[in-house]
Amino acid sequence: MLATARLQLQHLPAHLTRASWPGQLTILEEALSHLDALDAQWRQTRAQLPEGAGPGSAAYVDALDEHHAECWSYLDDWACYGRVVLDIQAAARRAPSRPKRSQLPALTSRRSGHGARGR
Repeated sequence: MLATARLQLQHLPAHLTRASWPGQLTILEEALSHLDALDAQWRQTRAQLPEGAGPGSAAYVDALDEHHAECWSYLDDWACYGRVVLDIQAAARRAPSRPKRSQLPALTSRRSGHGARGR
C-alpha cells in the first residue's frame, strides 16, 4: 500500500500533490518498520512466558500492556497520517491518464507526390 502510494506520488503532476505528502509517507514507512519489529519482539516475549502464562494471566497481561505501550506512538502516526494514502489515490484518479505508447504521426511515402515523378 505504501509502495503503491509512493510510486503514484512520483508520477502525479505537481498541481495535484501537496508538499507534505512525501514526508507523511516516510513517517508511515518508519512507523510500519517499528511496528513490524515490535511484533517480532512480542512473539518472542510470548514464547518466553512461563508455562501456564496464557491470555488472562497476570504475566501475559503485563507483557501485553508493555507491548501495547511501545506500539502506541507508531499507531498514533498511522492515525494522524494514514489518510495520505487515500489522498494520493484520489489524486491519481484525477490525474490525466497518459497513453501507454506515444502516438506517432502518420508517415507519408516519399514516393508519393512530386518526388515520385518519372519512376
